[in-house]
Amino acid sequence: MKDLQETTERICELKGSLIALDALMTAVLHALPDDARHEVLERFVVHAEVARTVLLHVPISEHTIAAFEHDIGRYLAIGHAPHD
Repeated sequence: MKDLQETTERICELKGSLIALDALMTAVLHALPDDARHEVLERFVVHAEVARTVLLHVPISEHTIAAFEHDIGRYLAIGHAPHD
């Protein structure tokens, strides 16, 4: 039972870390000037494709791949949205 509790706690820690990174990345994308944001998004697409290729060749759950694809799309939408 202790292993299950430790695993659950670790998953919760990872979720918290991901939420913090998500908030940071959203803030960074919003703060960048248009030309810099465009360059970051171009590089992001390339790096996402490399990560996608790696994910296809390792044993990993479909839930992880689905979350990855969802967040890739979300970050691209955030990056392309008009900013003040």
